[in-house]
Amino acid sequence: MSDNDVRQGLKTYSDWPTYPQIYVRGELMGGLDILKETAAEGSIKDDWEIADLIQTSKGEGDETIAETLDDRLRKLVNRHTVMLFMKGLPSNPQCGFSRQIVKILDALGDVSYDAFNVFEDEEVRQGLKQFSDWPTYPQLYHKGELLGGLDIVRELDESGELEEMLNEQ
Repeated sequence: MSDNDVRQGLKTYSDWPTYPQIYVRGELMGGLDILKETAAEGSIKDDWEIADLIQTSKGEGDETIAETLDDRLRKLVNRHTVMLFMKGLPSNPQCGFSRQIVKILDALGDVSYDAFNVFEDEEVRQGLKQFSDWPTYPQLYHKGELLGGLDIVRELDESGELEEMLNEQ
């Protein structure tokens, strides 16, 4: 929202004059009024076809238990062998530190990694700081374990340890 061209362009693109704008799988569903109305009707999962996006598990009997944030974060840090939590995505980093860590990882060439944009999920953005006991982004994980932020990754890269560590199966 800090980029006026994007903010105004999205209004034109979506033909929706206000914010927030809620998208599901790239399709504009509406704004806050429509979200509230659909939720009040109790049909949001069906109308917006988002049941598969809501993570739940079954408890004893038939009650549904929402997945805890810690469970969700554990899954996210283990989503790929090398997992980067950053501001933006590798194709469009949104801060200098994220841009630098992407350059380091990309320069390794044969290291495959996945990334998560912390700007897209405030719960993950704040929760991961506590989960990892690391206050800033980017955060790089290998096999579900935090390696560190940019400074540590840079040191590991300069010593040659990073590539060796990340290529470990």
